[in-house]
Amino acid sequence: MLRYTLKRLTSLVVSLLVASLVIFLVVEVAPGDPASYMLGINAQPETVAALRAELGLDVPKYQRYLAWVGGMLTGDFGTSYTYRTPVAQMIADRLWVSLPLALMALTLSTCIAFPAGIYAAARRGQAGDVAVMGATQLGVAVPNFWFAMLLVLLFAINLGWFSAGGFPGWDNPLQALKSLTLPAIALALPQAAILTRVMRSSLLDILGEDFMRTARAKGLSRRQALWRHALRNALIPVLTIIGLQFSFLLAGAIIIEQVFFLPGLGRLIFQSITQRDLIVVESVVMLLVFAVIVVNFIVDLAYAAVDPRLRQRV
Repeated sequence: MLRYTLKRLTSLVVSLLVASLVIFLVVEVAPGDPASYMLGINAQPETVAALRAELGLDVPKYQRYLAWVGGMLTGDFGTSYTYRTPVAQMIADRLWVSLPLALMALTLSTCIAFPAGIYAAARRGQAGDVAVMGATQLGVAVPNFWFAMLLVLLFAINLGWFSAGGFPGWDNPLQALKSLTLPAIALALPQAAILTRVMRSSLLDILGEDFMRTARAKGLSRRQALWRHALRNALIPVLTIIGLQFSFLLAGAIIIEQVFFLPGLGRLIFQSITQRDLIVVESVVMLLVFAVIVVNFIVDLAYAAVDPRLRQRV
């Protein structure tokens, strides 16, 4: 297990280095100069040059890259061009919205998908299976922002149970969780549909294996064989999807955050791109990439825990 973990850890470090280089190059080659954008089209060239020097944009790109990476290693993400605020502080403020939202959505998605997928697989071809698959097809086809608008219309406007948007902060945890409930449901429903289909397909593949027939021949009922043997072996593709979903929910909630006016990382990226605040864009995207790679690393370790055969191949 130690050798397997070290190999995956090495892959994680290399992936982070490559990702940082790609992010820096992609953002830097994007058209538009931050200093010119901040000062407007009528700014004098001398003024633009002075602001570029103040922002550190006049040094060679490789020096800026090394300074950016070195700063991140020490927790210094730089200073926002627009707000003149440490980027680390801006990320920390927004992360306390996006991270709980992603965790709530992922928990809700998993709680829906696991029993639904197992139920559908255990009743393959029956009415329950058809109903679950029909619901998941609808969940996959309908975009999450449409779910969000329906939830606002029903629970915020008509029933008045929740607010239509905004975030009150964590001074009142109950109100904060309440404000994140509708966005979490809107994010979770499409992901639950995907995870349900993966869970069902994986279980059906396992149920057709020889070892499952052997378990049945030894006297286990179909339900006992499913819970004792099939479920654990079916978890590997499901863990992959859960890891990818967490990364998506953390990084891809831009539209939902716009619908509910949530001050999360998604809105921060959107605002920074429109304002040409390059250092914020680079740092936030790198943080999200770091989250994706770390989650995949954890999923790889979970693979090895679920299936010991993977450790033996290293």
